[in-house]
Amino acid sequence: MYKALNYWVFGGFGGEKTPFEFIEWAESRGLDGVELTVGDAIKSDITEAECVKIADFAKKKSVGLKTIASGFYWGTSLGSGDETERKKAVDFTRKYLQIAKWLGAETALVVPGASRIAWDPSRPVTSYKIVWDQSVRSLLELEPLAEKLQVNIALENVWGRFLFSPMEWKSYLDQFKSSRIGMYFDVGNCCLYVRPQDYIEILGSKIKAVHIKNWTGDSLAGGNLHGFGEDIDVGEVDFSAVVKALKAIKYSGPLTAEMIPFSRLPNLSIPDLDLAAGTVEKLKRIA
Repeated sequence: MYKALNYWVFGGFGGEKTPFEFIEWAESRGLDGVELTVGDAIKSDITEAECVKIADFAKKKSVGLKTIASGFYWGTSLGSGDETERKKAVDFTRKYLQIAKWLGAETALVVPGASRIAWDPSRPVTSYKIVWDQSVRSLLELEPLAEKLQVNIALENVWGRFLFSPMEWKSYLDQFKSSRIGMYFDVGNCCLYVRPQDYIEILGSKIKAVHIKNWTGDSLAGGNLHGFGEDIDVGEVDFSAVVKALKAIKYSGPLTAEMIPFSRLPNLSIPDLDLAAGTVEKLKRIA
């Protein structure tokens, strides 16, 4: 399978490394690709010419750009009950999908919404029904553009107290006619409630991309964000079972390590090039 690394562990949330540095580093580590992030690795107002320059450099280095990600949705939600905010999120996603197209990416990670973000008390608590209805409305508006651009909108299972189980995800995704709307499945994020292999079995071809990390719910971590540690090998994810389940659905898409060591909070301290390098070596052994 195609193995990649997400930008954040390499360049942090402040864009401390350029896309070109990341691509060059990935080539030196024998990675198949990288996941650039919009808002830090590249700015949301990036031009087509700038994207083409990045894409050409990646092609020259034989490094893929199959997926992109963004932290934008934590502050502006497609599922917001505030119409001004919802429209702002839709407008961003239109540009975001266009950036993906310019880069030659197949898939853009999108967060559909959150009813509560526990680590950000400034964000409003929103009813589950409002998040469902508003996020579906937003995605139906975006569906034609995803089809036109031939870019997947891949919705990630995140800690937003929304869509807790694979059956909820299946019901949610079945509302959309386009196969361009699917799931960006994070194998670590689901462990609090359900084994990752169960998601894979139920959702099948709706899975467009996969994030790799681990999580532990032991007494020290307390079942919270601190359970996302610094070592892919440590935690509750059974990677042999995950890979077996992916092979069973004939998945051949990206496996992208997303290492954000929340175990370090309150001082997150990324970028971390040693952690990035160690993660790559362990990722190569997974599949």
